[in-house]
Amino acid sequence: MKQMKHEPQLLKLALEIGVGYAKKRGFADFDKGVSPKDKVECIYRLLVNDNLIQPLAKDKEDGPNMKHKLILWISRQLPTEHPLLND
Repeated sequence: MKQMKHEPQLLKLALEIGVGYAKKRGFADFDKGVSPKDKVECIYRLLVNDNLIQPLAKDKEDGPNMKHKLILWISRQLPTEHPLLND
């Protein structure tokens, strides 16, 4: 996995956008007690289900790989001149 410079910020943005997407699809908001790990998995599975991202191989479905997929997804949604994409 290639590391990106602003991964934590990109992941945070991916989760914010993903939660908004889930709400528009009719899902309830996440409770305050839901861990970030669970949010990552839920958003990842929703995006895979809606064919917005390619699923990971079954043996590669773990937290770091799901996070990386979300980071790649959001980085492709942002304009190329976005500050989080520029080194």
